[in-house]
Amino acid sequence: MSPPPPPLAVLVKGWPRLSETFIAQELVALEEAGLSFEIWSLRHPTDVKRHPLHDRLKAKVRYLPEYLYQEPDRVWAARATAQALPGYAEAYRIWRSDLARDPSRNRIRRFGQACVLAAEAPSEVLGLYAHFLHTPSSVARYAAIMRGLPWSFSAHAKDIWTSPDWEISEKLSSQHHGAAFGATCTGFGARHLQQMSDEPNRIDLIYHGLDLARFPAPPARTWRRAGDPLKLMSVGRLVEKKGFDRLIAALALLPEDLDWHWTHIGGGGLNDLLQDMAKDAGVFERITWRGACDQPEVIEAMRNSDLFVLPSRVAADGDRDGLPNVLMEAASQLLPILSTPVSAIPEFLDSGTHGLLSDDAPQALADAILSLARKPGMAQEMAEAALGRLRRDFGMDPGIVQLVTRLDAMLQGS
Repeated sequence: MSPPPPPLAVLVKGWPRLSETFIAQELVALEEAGLSFEIWSLRHPTDVKRHPLHDRLKAKVRYLPEYLYQEPDRVWAARATAQALPGYAEAYRIWRSDLARDPSRNRIRRFGQACVLAAEAPSEVLGLYAHFLHTPSSVARYAAIMRGLPWSFSAHAKDIWTSPDWEISEKLSSQHHGAAFGATCTGFGARHLQQMSDEPNRIDLIYHGLDLARFPAPPARTWRRAGDPLKLMSVGRLVEKKGFDRLIAALALLPEDLDWHWTHIGGGGLNDLLQDMAKDAGVFERITWRGACDQPEVIEAMRNSDLFVLPSRVAADGDRDGLPNVLMEAASQLLPILSTPVSAIPEFLDSGTHGLLSDDAPQALADAILSLARKPGMAQEMAEAALGRLRRDFGMDPGIVQLVTRLDAMLQGS
């Protein structure tokens, strides 16, 4: 006899995704802590590779219609079922109010997906938990209202800084069927959401931290000397907020007597543009573009590099990083770090102690790279300090305990 369906439905944008290891890490940890759930994904996977973490998860994964027109029979049957639910009229009223302010196809798709979720989620489901405050939380909220269930969310970066204020405020409001609680992974984001909530104590700061058991011990590094070649690397999607355009311009400013090579790991829509930029700047031949890599490949690259660079910046639409997990991963491998003081990055790295935080202007980045290249002893000291900070203050377990407590209370109606 098979066990009953779990009481929690977890919504994600897509599963699995190489760029969202923080979600995979959390869900595996929640499962290992005894929480039972099913994953409902708004999109099908597009990454060819998978992280080992994805294979550790035992939870069943269900896929909602990625586009409503692709599964019309399923969508119309679900809507008919949803219309008979006690909260459908209220969910429809709220959706129409949202649609009036955001008349987009995406908003229509969210309601259709919510109907499918509300209709198909087992009766045993007692609550919903969505990763990201924008689209997944909208689907969770509409479906929760239809079913008369509580819902919650974990917010990260883009979803906080690019969502309209009216939508965030209503998702945080008890008068608008807002979340039972919300978690976010940076103090910077938590303060912002607490200011927008009618009940600030419902917003928790829960750092993702790092499950150090998943990573090898740091290598016994042979630290480079001032005149040795410099192997730089970065991990991040090729999008505006990662600042790789500024880094390419910075690399072109490095003096000719510095022997350097930069390796980039990650995919993204700006790939062709950035490669063309590197060619125009005359540095293309000193760059390796590896594309998307799985976790073991990323860690191996970190163990064989001299400096990790993540020049994060605020994009034109307000999007920005939170606290990128790759910074903690680099620290776990005793890799010196150069980044920028954007968002919550200073919550992990004190500039001059755990790494260098530079302005994102190309000349400032070039100066910081050159300083670390010429002072390898300083780079070593900061890498050792960052590893100590990671081990002391940014482990994963405290956050998982806090999150399990919140989810259990939501499911028990307390």
